[in-house]
Amino acid sequence: MSIQARIKELDNRHAKLETKITAEQKRPAFDTVYISALKKQKLALKEQLTGLKRQH
Repeated sequence: MSIQARIKELDNRHAKLETKITAEQKRPAFDTVYISALKKQKLALKEQLTGLKRQH
């Protein structure tokens, strides 16, 4: 897989996590632990993206 393809894949996963976080926060009794876990995943993806973009 090329770096460009990997970046695109990670961007898509990052966007999906953002959508999940937003949807969860709109629920009346949202789960803060779940949201925290999603945000950690999102941050890890962002760090990977930053590293790949520097290489590219």
